[in-house]
Amino acid sequence: MAAGHWLKLEKTTYVDRSGSTRTWETVKRTTRQTNPSADAVGIIALLKRTLHRDCVVMVKQFRPPMGSYTLEFPAGLIDEGESAEVAALRELKEETGFRGEVVGLTPVTCLDPGLSNCTTQIVMVNINGDEGENINPTQQLGDGEFVEVVLLPLDEFQTKIDVLLKKEDIVVDSKVYMFAMGMAQAFFKPMELPVLKQ
Repeated sequence: MAAGHWLKLEKTTYVDRSGSTRTWETVKRTTRQTNPSADAVGIIALLKRTLHRDCVVMVKQFRPPMGSYTLEFPAGLIDEGESAEVAALRELKEETGFRGEVVGLTPVTCLDPGLSNCTTQIVMVNINGDEGENINPTQQLGDGEFVEVVLLPLDEFQTKIDVLLKKEDIVVDSKVYMFAMGMAQAFFKPMELPVLKQ
């Protein structure tokens, strides 16, 4: 089927549980490395500064497939021979200008399993915002890349995203919103949860 520089469309044939042979249209990356842990990384970066609230470092950029600007975690492809941790720190520096320290890593996860075989690892990074290079960070974007850095307070993450959605014509990445919902639940006091108010 069709192939481009970054992606190709394939027909995948498989046998289902009833023994019937079926075909599925699948998007695959042309950039997949020989022995990757995953195709890409997503970075949950927490900016920690003295006398400031902890913030999640986000990126806003125009995504042609969506025909819209999106709010996402910084992310990018893992290069040949690169670990997820190294890729995450490189992509974070390129897209946001921040340097950080890896503090956590998820297993390999799928992105949109009904559409593609693309995989990712989410890397947790802490950024010391009091360090000189992180006070006025400088992006290292490639030609044609335009990425706006957005800082959102961790303790109001979902609320601030909801405000952005009302204010701007923007689409939020599902991973971001799921993280926001989880953080909102984590910041509730147990007796404030609806299920415990009986």
